[in-house]
Amino acid sequence: MKTTNVKAYGTQAADAPLNPMNIDRREVSAKDIEIEILYCGVCHSDLHTARNDWGFTTYPAVPGHEIVGKVTSVGSEVTKLKVGDFAAVGCLVGSCGTCSSCEKDLEQYCLNGWVGTYNSADKYLGGMTYGGYSEKVVVEEHFVLKVPANLDLAATAPLLCAGITTWSPLRHWKVGKGSKVAVVGLGGLGHMAIKLAKGLGAEVTLFSRTPGKEKDGLDLGADAVIISTDESQMETVKGKFDVIIDTVPYVHDVNPYVTTLNINGTLVLVGYLGGLEPILNTVPMIMGRKSVAASLIGGIAETQEMLDFCGEHNIVSEIELINMQDINEAYERMLKSDVRYRFVIDMASLKK
Repeated sequence: MKTTNVKAYGTQAADAPLNPMNIDRREVSAKDIEIEILYCGVCHSDLHTARNDWGFTTYPAVPGHEIVGKVTSVGSEVTKLKVGDFAAVGCLVGSCGTCSSCEKDLEQYCLNGWVGTYNSADKYLGGMTYGGYSEKVVVEEHFVLKVPANLDLAATAPLLCAGITTWSPLRHWKVGKGSKVAVVGLGGLGHMAIKLAKGLGAEVTLFSRTPGKEKDGLDLGADAVIISTDESQMETVKGKFDVIIDTVPYVHDVNPYVTTLNINGTLVLVGYLGGLEPILNTVPMIMGRKSVAASLIGGIAETQEMLDFCGEHNIVSEIELINMQDINEAYERMLKSDVRYRFVIDMASLKK
């Protein structure tokens, strides 16, 4: 298969910084779309992958799965987009297409293993897939999304992961007008959960451990902010919420939040992978048919639905635009939660 060599930023080892490198992209086949990458969001998963925090990174690794750009070439059988259109790519670039999950537009739960935008087996070129910290990408048409014309392109990029990760559970648990929703944590995911839940018509409360976040939460559209370390404040919302979206990315005690669910309420974990500590107390769950659940990104149809909804309601992320050359510093700042609320790379800087 013919390839094109393009500029990228990646890392050769868990303890190495990200540096300029060159990677190969396949030439466009009948069902492919080639995209010149204009902006790429920076996700915690990028950092975890670059530093092998999850233990399954293959090097060299090129992160980035919040991709927005312009279509530069399309295959002969492509009908979804044309050259010059703005397009987006999220966390998925492939799945089997035939299992029961894929048939229900749930490619994120593909029973035969979905293909991630980076650090997944590349069935075309061998080796691993390379992500959006690069000049361009070639993706099968099915996994490319249309960007609504009215949305700011840079601020749209984080919708492809932070947006869909919170939209999918909001939709699955049927959040709408009259729903009472709480969001735990105010970061890249948390701020999108607030915006999207408000857009769907819910009454939204932010749970925060730090009193300093109150103004930010209200500015983003939350109706109330509860300091979760304040027992008297927590008492005022006992049994209140239909759905809680928990975006905290590290181990934490979810038990105080379970008591704020109403009968049949569900707490959905979207930020943390691993064992719960302290252990989950089932008493309040049994006494109110409450659930603790979890959710992973969304399928392609659902991601397009989210983008279209954001277009209608003019919802985008709050971002800080950075140059590609500043990515290592951005990772250090992310570890300190020093970003409001998502870094986005201006890929024009890669040409410098």
